[in-house]
Amino acid sequence: MRAFIFPGQGSQAVGMGKALFEASAAAREVFQEVDEALGQHLFKLMSEGPEGDLTLTANAQPAIMANAIAVLRVLEKEGGVRLADKADFVAGHSLGEYTALCAAGALDLSTTAKLLRKRGDAMQSAVPVGEGAMAALLGADLVKAQAIADAAAEGEVCTVANDNDPTQVVISGARGAIERAVAIAKDHGAKRALLLPVSAPFHCPLMQPAADAMAAALADVAIQAPLVPIYANVTAAPVTDPATIRTLLVEQVTGMVRWRESVSAMFDGGVHGFVELGGKVLGGMVKRISPDATVTSVVTMDDIEALVKAL
Repeated sequence: MRAFIFPGQGSQAVGMGKALFEASAAAREVFQEVDEALGQHLFKLMSEGPEGDLTLTANAQPAIMANAIAVLRVLEKEGGVRLADKADFVAGHSLGEYTALCAAGALDLSTTAKLLRKRGDAMQSAVPVGEGAMAALLGADLVKAQAIADAAAEGEVCTVANDNDPTQVVISGARGAIERAVAIAKDHGAKRALLLPVSAPFHCPLMQPAADAMAAALADVAIQAPLVPIYANVTAAPVTDPATIRTLLVEQVTGMVRWRESVSAMFDGGVHGFVELGGKVLGGMVKRISPDATVTSVVTMDDIEALVKAL
C-alpha cells in the first residue's frame, strides 16, 4: 500500500513552484486560482520573494499548499495518475493536513487557500510577538521531551508540539519556559536543543484563540468525504467522516502533531510506500521512523516524470 504525504511550515523557499509554473498549464491554473482566492499575487511572492514576506505564517501556509497541489495536478492531468487509484491514504504535517484534504477532494482549492490564510493570521495574532517560542530537541524521543517540558514549565505553558520522529521532538509554549527547556535539555538526555525561528508558539494551549477562530471559519465550510482516508495529526488514526474531520482540524491548532505515530501506524498497517509531494522534509522523518519504508520526494518536473514511470 501507498500513502501520499504533504509537508508543513518550513518547506517554503523563494523560487518555489517557478519551474512548474513555466513548464505546466496545470500548475499555472493552481497558482492562478490561489491568487484569485486570496486577492493577492502570492505566486509572485513565491517565485521572487522577498524571503521575509514569504516566511510570514499567513503567506507560507497557503504557498506551501499551493506548491504541493500544483505538483499533484501536474501528476494527475499530465501524468495520468489519479490519487484515488495510486494512494491508499493521505496525511500531512500540520498545515499539510489541509493540503492532504484538498488533494483527496475533501476541500476545494480556493477554500483551502482561504482557510490557510485565516489559520496563519489567527495563529500569528493569538500570542503577542515575543511572548511565545518553540524549540527543537534533537536526539530526544517523546518521553525525554515530555520530561524536559515538564521540568522547564514552572507554571508556564511548555508542551510537546510535534512528535516528528524518534530523534526529533519540538516543544512549544511561553518564551521563558522554552528558554529554560533549551538550557536543561542536555541534562535530560537530549543531544542538542535549539530555538526555532518561528513567529508564534504553534500547537500548544496558547493557540486557543486561533482554535476558536478556526472553529468559526470551518463551521461554514463544506467538507466532503475524502477519496481515501486521511491520517489525522491529533489522533494518528485514519478518518473519512466530514464532521469528525472538521472537529479534528480545530483540535489540531492546540494539539500535538503525532507524526511519528501516524507514520508508524500506516507502516504497521501495510503502507510501505510514501510519496511526499511538494517537499523533501517528511521523507527523512519517515525513514527514521520506519527504515524499511520506501520514500519518494516529488518537487520538480523530472521528479514527476520519474514517479509516473515508477507507478
